Amino acid sequence: MIGFYNYTVILTYISLVCSVIGISFAVSGNTLVAILCLLISGCCDMFDGRIARAKKDRTPDEENFGMEIDSLCDLVCFTALPAVIAYCLGGNHILAIFSGALLVLCGVIRLAYFNVLEMKRKAETPDAPTEYRGLPVTVAALIFPAVYLLKDVCGTLFPTVFQCSLIITAILYVLNFRIKKPGIKGVLAMAAAGTVIAVIAIVTHII
Repeated sequence: MIGFYNYTVILTYISLVCSVIGISFAVSGNTLVAILCLLISGCCDMFDGRIARAKKDRTPDEENFGMEIDSLCDLVCFTALPAVIAYCLGGNHILAIFSGALLVLCGVIRLAYFNVLEMKRKAETPDAPTEYRGLPVTVAALIFPAVYLLKDVCGTLFPTVFQCSLIITAILYVLNFRIKKPGIKGVLAMAAAGTVIAVIAIVTHII
């Protein structure tokens, strides 16, 4: 089988599979499970890069493969999955299509631009980057589940609120601003935030 196979890409593949499962549940009308799948994908993505960088004997081809596979999986996890969720929520049909398409388009642009900058950086210095350019697409794993918690508050307006959050996030993907990359404490804090959001979403759904 073609490809490069080692433990550094396992979490990336798990993230992708979770998102495909999430898309299936969203289409079936189970938005809560789809949101939980988005959170799990985000959690996997937070740690897959650190695991990959910890492996010191990776070849240049393995490193490039890991970067490309990560971006391709991110496209499904953090743009396609939220777009499907937004569409399946109903509401204004045109707004649902527009917001989803815009999120995927801006996500593609953001990820491709990141790859270009990353290849340029690797050619100039071995040091890891210290900041992001534009909003990282993986932040979608926290933004959209957090918006989902407003479902009961917004009532019938919730689909529109969720779809508008896609539009705002899409624009932030391609705006030219810098964000400092979080350290291990920041990553753990985001993982904790994701866990809290998941618990609240489950509890409120049961109640």
